[in-house]
Order: sequence, then structure tokens, then C-alpha cells
Amino acid sequence: MQHFLTTSDWTAEQLDALLELARGLERRPCNDRLAGRSIALVFLNPSLRTRTSFELGMQQLGGIAIVLQPGKDAWGVEFRPGVVMDGEAEEHIAEVAGVLSRYCDLIGLRAFPGFQDWSHDRQDPVIRALAQHASVPVINMETIVHPCQELALMKTLQDRLGTVRGRKFVLTWTWHPRPLNTAVANSALLIASKFGMDVTLLCPEPAYVLDEQFMREAADNARASGGSVTVSHDIESAYRGAEVVYAKSWGALPLYGRPQEEWALREHNRHFIVDEQKMALTDAALFSHCLPLRRNVKATDGVMDADYCVALDEAENRLHVQKAVMMTLLGAGA
Repeated sequence: MQHFLTTSDWTAEQLDALLELARGLERRPCNDRLAGRSIALVFLNPSLRTRTSFELGMQQLGGIAIVLQPGKDAWGVEFRPGVVMDGEAEEHIAEVAGVLSRYCDLIGLRAFPGFQDWSHDRQDPVIRALAQHASVPVINMETIVHPCQELALMKTLQDRLGTVRGRKFVLTWTWHPRPLNTAVANSALLIASKFGMDVTLLCPEPAYVLDEQFMREAADNARASGGSVTVSHDIESAYRGAEVVYAKSWGALPLYGRPQEEWALREHNRHFIVDEQKMALTDAALFSHCLPLRRNVKATDGVMDADYCVALDEAENRLHVQKAVMMTLLGAGA
């Protein structure tokens, strides 16, 4: 049984097959390949694109999606092994996974990290606990990585650029009023390096470099794919010659869980906003973001409304790639 927890578990060839299937589903959105099949979508955190695209995608494939929000419309869930459950949670993930596995053919989970202890959160324990106890395939709808977003990004770039290998991809940190999850940044780094792009990670200072496990994997990806990975703290040189600019805000990991202290680092870096002047330094680059995006904080209106902004294309592609993932996991993708 194969899960979709991280693209690290899938080869570039397997990911290419998912992307090709997604293109076919874009051309012909509706079929009955998953008639009589179902997915349980478990959301511990808010969602707009993820929930809509999974629900609609399963419906377009003839199946049924059940949405659950533990702590709201379902019992609170405990994920830790061996814990004495005398707190708020009413059910353990062992039983939740067991029950949902008997009801449904797939389980999706969205569970952001706890923002208290990165040494714990970096192990991705919540979704791995679900996968351990589930007897059906599990899909990561965003934890410390966001593999569905990765596929949507890569499909968007391939649709617009054709071959992406050797193209300069700038993953730029942007200012935000508070430190955010590193998941999308980790994923953009992984997928771009896996497909042979020349990746520049642009951030204000070394504290904002991503976790070593993702930096190391990206370097390994680059060696295997013929791409490269570099880190820059210089805005002008990073943007110059870029063919893709991908923006995301994230927190400084050395100060993880300490937002007031982290503020001292981020408060002076509002100039990392993506604006028309920076985009003018590029080689007619595409711009994208996973959304949601705070306009005139992460990127200006001028950038978001420009012809080179493909953020809405990327959002649409979430629908197509997730359908491909569901079909493939259930053996209906051939």
C-alpha cells in the first residue's frame, strides 16, 4: 500500500506520471473511475483551496468525500503513543484511523505543526501516526510539507515553460506580521530541485534558511537531476536572471515557538515584498504563490494582477493533481 505523505517517497518518474494523468483530467474533468469509492478529509486547520478541490475532485470522479473537523464536528483526537488520555481529546488516532479505514478508501489529513518544539514537529508525527494505524492510503493535505501544492506548482511551471530543467527558480522569503509554517517553502524547494531547476533560496539572514533535512534532500535532488541549490541574502543578485519567482513567508527555525523574540528579526525586513521593481530584474519571470496571500504585504497589487502571475493557475491545478493522486493510490489511474 502506498501513501502520499511526501514527494520524497516518490521518484521523479512517478511524479511525472501523476502530472501527465492530471493533464488528461484537466482536458476531461469528469469520469466514474472512483464510483463507489470514498475519502475522509480530516482538517485540524482551516482550508479553502484544499477542502474545495478535494471535495469537488472526488465528486467529479464519481466518489464521495466526507469532511471532518476534530474538536468541532468530530471528537478531538490524541496522536501521541502511550499517553494517558486525561486531557481534552476523546479518541486516539489508533481508533480514528481504524474506523475511517473501514468506512473509506482513502484518508486525507491537514495538520499544521504545533509551533512549540521544532525537534518534535520536524518528525511529522501527526500524519505518520495516522499512516501507521490506517489500512488505506493516506494523503498529506499539509503538515510540515505540502506535496499536493508541489504537484500543482510543477504542473503550472511545466504548462507555462515546457522544460523546467536548468531554469532559475527563486524561492523568496517575504515579510508577514507573524512567523508561519515552513511547509510550502520546504515543498517548493524539494520539487524544484527534484525536477532539475537551479534553485536560489532568498531570505534575510541565515536564521531563515530551511531545516537541514530539506536543504540536504534538495542538494541530493540537485545532484541527481542536474540542477543546483544556493542560498542568498542579497535581493538584487537573487532576482537577476530568474525565470520563476515563488514567494512564501515562514518563521526563523532557531526561534521556533518564540514569536516575540522572532519579531526582532522580521520587523526590519518588510522590503522583501515582491514588487514590480524586483520583478523587472528577472528574465521575464513567472510569479506564483500558494495562496492565501496578503496583498501589499507579501506581494504588491501590481505583481498579483500582472500577466506573469500564475497563482490562480496553480490554485486550479490543485484540483487536477489531487484527482490524479486519488486515482493512482486506488489503482484507477491507468
